[in-house]
Amino acid sequence: MRILDNLNIDFISKRKIAYIISGTLILLGLLSLAFRGLELGIDFKGGTDIALKFDNPINITDIRTELEVLGLGNIEVKTFGGESGILVRTELQEVPSEVYSTVIGAIQSSIMKFEPTAKPTISDSTSKSITFNFVDMKIIESVDAKLQHDGYQTSRLDDNHLIIRVGIADWIEGALRNQMPNNHFVVQKEDHVGPKIGGELKQDSIISVLLALAAILIYLGFRFKFVFARGAVVALFHDVFITLGVFALLHGVIPGLNLEISISVVAAFLTIVGYSINDTVVVFDRVRENIKIHKTAPLKDNMNSAINKTMRRTLVTSLTTLFVVTVLLIFGGDVLRGFAFALTFGILVGTYSSIFVASSFVYEYVQRTEKKIQF
Repeated sequence: MRILDNLNIDFISKRKIAYIISGTLILLGLLSLAFRGLELGIDFKGGTDIALKFDNPINITDIRTELEVLGLGNIEVKTFGGESGILVRTELQEVPSEVYSTVIGAIQSSIMKFEPTAKPTISDSTSKSITFNFVDMKIIESVDAKLQHDGYQTSRLDDNHLIIRVGIADWIEGALRNQMPNNHFVVQKEDHVGPKIGGELKQDSIISVLLALAAILIYLGFRFKFVFARGAVVALFHDVFITLGVFALLHGVIPGLNLEISISVVAAFLTIVGYSINDTVVVFDRVRENIKIHKTAPLKDNMNSAINKTMRRTLVTSLTTLFVVTVLLIFGGDVLRGFAFALTFGILVGTYSSIFVASSFVYEYVQRTEKKIQF
């Protein structure tokens, strides 16, 4: 590492190479987002996830065939944690047993607004369904559409009876135990998110990232000059957007790599923002110090000196953090894989942007506007 103490690389002169690299990555990200899109997790789409671990290897096609008879509509089955694990996902809303009676009351109240004379018949708790008798067929169609939009599984007993079922995960688990009695399994995890909550989480996640970037812009504007704040935020947008593009590009391509956008992945993006800005601030601190000491030196020399002098600290910090998140990526399991991948790639991109993007943007801006930076 001692060789890093005597570095004298002209990073600013190589900024056009960095522009090509960053531009290529951003273009690939744009194309991936446009044509492939992002795979949103249940946190944002709403619905039910249930992960099962079987004693013996299973065939995904057989599982999917077994579950189709439940009438769950659009259902997704994929491997989870090896050839004996599966993840079953449906966009239908799961209602836990402990709030079943409350949910029945809410459904009944909602239906009564359409048809005050609708008579409910609550089934036994094992089947988890409620049947309503309607007089007007037009009303039953409106209620059916509304409940399906809210994520409930409905079916028509006849022209006047509507059945609303809840407890989706219990159905899946019970059906597979009955249809595959010789292959025991355990439930590894269950996630239940209503579509309304999923939409709110999506909106809140976007707002949280934007607010974090805005707060950083304001803070750095006061701590340094506003042009430095712009450079830092440009670098952060650069890091977040490229990492997001990689998620769009690689999801579903590498088996076992769970690249869904979930709440934990959003937390990883916010961590990337904090990690990257920390590196950038260290470089900017040294730039400010150099400008104060070497007032007559060109800005380019002061910036190159700052990047070179902080290189040892940047690489040591990045590598030690990278070792930890790489271990998490390899051994953390399917649930944490998206989170760990975002951190791993984000650290690499964040380190790159702290060296090549943030300072280069500031230098480019000063050169084009012909403004002189003074502290």
